[in-house]
Formats: sequence, structure tokens, C-alpha cells
Amino acid sequence: MQTKRCVCFMRLKQGKLKEPIMIATDLGFEENCKRVIEEVVNSFGRIDVLVNCAAEQHEVSIEDIDEARLERVFRTNIFSQFFLVKYALKHMKEGSSIINTTSVVAYAGNSSLLEYTATKGAIVSFTRGLALQLAPKGIRVNGVAPGPVWTPLITASFSEEAIKQFGSETPMKRAAQPVEVAPSYVFLACNHCSSYYTGQILHPNGKF
Repeated sequence: MQTKRCVCFMRLKQGKLKEPIMIATDLGFEENCKRVIEEVVNSFGRIDVLVNCAAEQHEVSIEDIDEARLERVFRTNIFSQFFLVKYALKHMKEGSSIINTTSVVAYAGNSSLLEYTATKGAIVSFTRGLALQLAPKGIRVNGVAPGPVWTPLITASFSEEAIKQFGSETPMKRAAQPVEVAPSYVFLACNHCSSYYTGQILHPNGKF
């Protein structure tokens, strides 16, 4: 069964928050990413900030990884970022911002999330390379590497026992709530706050 990833877009228009739109699609495929960008531009006219955060993860040993699922995880987690940037760039101007979601596991590793960990490492390198490529255009590219955060991805991919222990390895002995990570994205999206940040990764992870 093919998982659908829900994408939500909104923007301020003349000081008022315009109603968001939600598009259910599988972002692992180029044509879907192209369609999403087209629908957003048709609704809002332009793209000022692109946040890449589609992801999936599975607890698995190296012996159990097969080609089909490895490709699926890479399509969701990193192919989607390449494709969305490819089509969004045509509608972004100087001062725009791209924010890629990576993870603390890109730096610390995770023994049970091998595919996910590999994609998150790829996102760090993608972010740094893309930042260099787009700097002449005045478009900043940064990333956020959260630690353990309570999102639907956790309950969808971990065992009941793992969920009970989730976040307990941090010095704070808990996982974060999404609202505790959100300011990192707001900061990187705001040109007034982070105009001299590009190729950087913020680490709201509660542990390192």
C-alpha cells in the first residue's frame, strides 16, 4: 500500500493569513512534486519559503533490508527534497529560503534505523552543496536536525516498548513537542533574523 504524504502551504497576503491548502500525494516521485509546486503557485502566486520535511522510517536490521524498501525510503526522505527544490526554484526570488529537515541521527547514528539514518546524512550534504550553488542567487539553504520529537511518525514506526522509552536517553529525559522545534524553522525562514545563515544546520535535539 502506497503511503500518502500530506503537504500544507500557506502565506501572508496583504497582512492577512491566507487559507492554507493541503495536497495528499507521494512526494517520492518527480511528477508528483512538480504537480504540488504548480498547485501552490496557482493558489499563492509565488514561493518564498520551502520547508522539506517528508520522511518515513522503519526499525530494521541490515540483513532484512531489500532493494524495494531501500529505494522507497530514499525516495520519500531525499528524492522528494531534490524534486521539490528543482521545481520551486523557478518561483523563488532573492531573499527566499529553503529549509531541509535532517535529524540528530545523521550525526549520532541509530543502530535500528539504518535506512533513515543514511538519508538524513545525505540531507546534510545536500543542504551544504545546495547552499553553495544558490548563494549567488541570494537564496539561503539551511537545515534543522531535531532530536526525538513527538510526531505521528513515531507511533507509526516504533514498537510499543520503544514508544514508552522514546526520548528518555536525552539529558532532559523526554522527547520534544513540535512547538519546541518550530522556532528553528521560523528563524531560518525569516530573512530579518537569519540573513547571514546559509549551509547551516540548527540542532534542537535536547542532548548534544
